[in-house]
Amino acid sequence: MSHMLQPPIVLLREGTDTSQGRAQIISNINACQSIADVVRSTLGPRGMDKLIHQANGVTITNDGATVLKLLEVVHPAAKTLVDIAKSQDNEVGDGTTSVTLLASEFLKEAKAYVEEGLHSQVIIKAYRKAQQLAIAKLKELAVNLQTKNVEEKVTMLRRCAETSLNSKLLASYKSFFSEMIVKAIEHLDEDFGLSLLGVKKVTGGSVTDSFLVDGVAFKKTFSYAGFEQQPKSFKHPKILLLNLELELKSEKENAEVRIEDPEAYQSIVDAEWNIIYEKLDKIVATGAQVILSRLAIGDLATQYFADRGLFCAGRVADEDLQRVAKATGGIVQTTVNGVTEKVLGTCGYFEEKQVGGERFNIFIDCPQSRTSTFVLRGGAEQYLDEAERSLHDAIMIVRRANKSTTVVGGGGAIEMELSRYLREYSRSISGKQQLIINSYARALETIPRSLADNAGFDSTDILNKLRHKHATGKDGRWYGVDMVSEGICDTIESFVWEPTVVKLNAIASATEAACMILSVDETVRNPQSQQAQAAPGGGRGRGMPPGMGRGRGLRAMRGRGGK
Repeated sequence: MSHMLQPPIVLLREGTDTSQGRAQIISNINACQSIADVVRSTLGPRGMDKLIHQANGVTITNDGATVLKLLEVVHPAAKTLVDIAKSQDNEVGDGTTSVTLLASEFLKEAKAYVEEGLHSQVIIKAYRKAQQLAIAKLKELAVNLQTKNVEEKVTMLRRCAETSLNSKLLASYKSFFSEMIVKAIEHLDEDFGLSLLGVKKVTGGSVTDSFLVDGVAFKKTFSYAGFEQQPKSFKHPKILLLNLELELKSEKENAEVRIEDPEAYQSIVDAEWNIIYEKLDKIVATGAQVILSRLAIGDLATQYFADRGLFCAGRVADEDLQRVAKATGGIVQTTVNGVTEKVLGTCGYFEEKQVGGERFNIFIDCPQSRTSTFVLRGGAEQYLDEAERSLHDAIMIVRRANKSTTVVGGGGAIEMELSRYLREYSRSISGKQQLIINSYARALETIPRSLADNAGFDSTDILNKLRHKHATGKDGRWYGVDMVSEGICDTIESFVWEPTVVKLNAIASATEAACMILSVDETVRNPQSQQAQAAPGGGRGRGMPPGMGRGRGLRAMRGRGGK
């Protein structure tokens, strides 16, 4: 009896919140499902947009990764879905909503087994097996377009771009922008570095007024008197890039210069002018016709260059200066001493052009590195921001398709075919894994179901037709949701194509996230330590009673569904 009278051993600080066991797993699943419900209606060509209002402005978007990022999710398990959406966006650029919905649906199917007392590790083992089978089948089904000629490959890339833009704000202009995107990708070097692709936004005008610059373009910077006298175009100019200030320096505050002779004061003034003139003379001696600087170019220097028929621009953004350096072959200089022709860049043609209410400096036919710049036009700033996000996704898709050259059918076709394959496989095995792999197959159907629901179709009728068509064999494997005729269609024949890498990454990431959440059976949170971290900075937790601030939202989401 003595061992029963021993006091309990306290391992955690007083006030620490611990949740564990089956109820914790179910609670985490519920939190993830609530996150997926937010982005579910954004999937597909008929998906709805979300308006997110924050202190610094309003964002209107249907991009899954953007929505999840702006929601600022604090629940530790639900943040996993945010992380996989970010990784999908960084890796392939599109499919962020799909990966979130798949992970949520895998967890939803697993929830019933957890509630019945099945151990999480059994579910995880079956899910990993189903993932291996699905990925192997996906690679087997992929259509390889590598043998196509150049013209057919360009057509393939345009189809992939149009499929990506179908669910975006620019869906009505997908043919216009897909051609522009493919041209931009073709201009890039073999490494397809995205840093060489620029996107500039100009409010006003129609969307179709947007254009692609085969080179570098950036908005005209702040200019001084004398700027309008400078020439605005050159053929094959020499370009000097500087990280140097070209204006008269005023003395620092409280500076004191003691002189006994009034002529000495004039010598000091003359010295200041001589310094700036010496710099300007050395720049002109280099033979450069276009001078760009990250720092200010003052009114004296501007007029000096204008008198000699040269163009200059100061306060150029660092990103634009680096792109000009890469494209023209120039090297940014921090001094004008010892400047040789080797550090000067060049391009085929330079001009300053009026675009809407803005003026742009444009460098075309850059020899050193192929680069492109999109100039987007549109009515509102929010519209242009969403158009830029849409372009980013389509650019990433075309970039990936150009590397991998294998595609699969979109519109939920590949998910239905994988679901059929896994159902057939589950019938060939016995035990608990048969039920779990069958549930995994059923979870894959959430993509075509959500596509149909978001378009206002009868998803039950659509799914029944798809199951029947995919059961017929090889002829029906590429049938997916037809958004035009409210039925089903062959997505390969209809040119609804997606790069294989998008689906590979989505299935792998979603399964890994689901398995990780299922493997967590305890969450430990110490509110006192959170308050201690927040107090010195005077943040939201300062002066609040326990349970308020950050911890409150955390408890609220975690407590949903079972605890």
